[in-house]
Amino acid sequence: MSLLEDFFLFSSPTTFLGVVALLLILYLVSSRSASQEKGKKPPGPRPLPLLGNLLQLDLKRPYITLCELSKTYGSVFTVYLGTNEVVVLAGYKAVKEALVSYAEEFGDRDISPIFYDSNQGHGILFANGESWKEMRRFALTTLRDFGMGKRVAESKILEECHHLNQLLEKHEGKPFETACPVNYATSNIISSIVYGNRFEYDNPSFKNMVRRANDNIRLVGSAQIQLYNMFPRLVSWIENRQLILKNTETSISVVKDLINSLKETLNPHLCRGLVDCFLIRKQKEEDSCVTDTHYNEKNLIFTVTNLFAAGTDTTATTLRWGLLLMAKYPHIQDQVQEELSRVLESREVQVDDRRNLPFTDAVIHETQRLASITPMAIPHKTSRDVTFQGYFIKQGTVVIPLLTSVLHDESEWESPHTFNPSHFLDKEGKFIRRDAFMPFSAGRRVCLGESLAKMELFLFFTSLLQHFRFTPPPGVTEEELDLTPAVGFTLGPSAHKLCAVRRQ
Repeated sequence: MSLLEDFFLFSSPTTFLGVVALLLILYLVSSRSASQEKGKKPPGPRPLPLLGNLLQLDLKRPYITLCELSKTYGSVFTVYLGTNEVVVLAGYKAVKEALVSYAEEFGDRDISPIFYDSNQGHGILFANGESWKEMRRFALTTLRDFGMGKRVAESKILEECHHLNQLLEKHEGKPFETACPVNYATSNIISSIVYGNRFEYDNPSFKNMVRRANDNIRLVGSAQIQLYNMFPRLVSWIENRQLILKNTETSISVVKDLINSLKETLNPHLCRGLVDCFLIRKQKEEDSCVTDTHYNEKNLIFTVTNLFAAGTDTTATTLRWGLLLMAKYPHIQDQVQEELSRVLESREVQVDDRRNLPFTDAVIHETQRLASITPMAIPHKTSRDVTFQGYFIKQGTVVIPLLTSVLHDESEWESPHTFNPSHFLDKEGKFIRRDAFMPFSAGRRVCLGESLAKMELFLFFTSLLQHFRFTPPPGVTEEELDLTPAVGFTLGPSAHKLCAVRRQ
């Protein structure tokens, strides 16, 4: 169904005429503002009145269209999403220069209407200013205190590997969907750090909590929500927005209950997790009569929900891609398992083993590169006027760092569109780092859980491949396994089933 067909379905004739009239006014205002700007703006396709470049974009997979446009207009170009001006950065050099060399100028977050609806400017992911800075500092410090990148986190992950392996064994080699088991495992790592304890996989509240987070991430990437972000006052009633708000409201209620439960047993001298640390800090500031504190209930709730959603989905999605790729390319799975057997024999994997498992490490990195699960990152916004690569970009402009164009940059990768672990190996088979490997973004908004995610990916992946052989379901060939990503804010594999056959 085309964008215009979608739009007509949403509107009665009267509503449509009203929409056109209002959009015309917005267009005239924006055109007047644009005519007053100074400096050479980045080039781009000519926008239509009111609609901008919408008819040129695939709203379900806009990153594909933007990559194609970069071939015509270069590494810095402008598109209009409705009347909203957006600057797109494509390719390793442009993205790296903007996010690192111009970190301050490109360091603000664009908070689209759907994310403002659901986060209200609080928390970490969708916030700016002093509140964001303080919450990010607090989260980073606390995550490190609770073992992010250290032995403490390693033991938590290895314990969860054991639970995940047990769950997969119950399928007895029969086909199963990978989404739920892997999501439960990665969710429990964040839960143990945030709340101080993990949940059983069959806990109904926990299962619903994971489902709601995953549903929202999928819905945010839908065409309906893209339209809402462009015209929030006109299509605020669309179904997907209502579903997101309903899920968010329920999740906030559950988080409040968990926080209140921890508050009842709070010991100021013993922090069980991030929530305890926040509550203790909040109490200290209240006792000191600090009036402008950022340690309030809303920041706590949205910091927790941000960490839970981001820490669960991205790692789980990457792991699911890894397992699917192993089933699709059995010869690469053979090489991984040969290396694991040779180096580890029958003992449990440890983080320190990474240096002795170069091929396995390369496969994990190549999975992250090829999958490119956050193809457009989370959009940024310029904090001030900036001249970048000869183009003037005004303060407050939405900026999309096209991460998929970095991870698939034809000038940086030998075979950018195929699964090739050799991208991360030298001629002697030793692991090598690549500058254009930026799945966690860069600069001020780089993923704060990067070191934890890397540890999780390595330990979960190696543990699973130690214990199981992953194959397509009976009657399905490796060639028939579909690598087309599903639609969503992050790009997970399309729905599929695999078999996990216990290794002897």
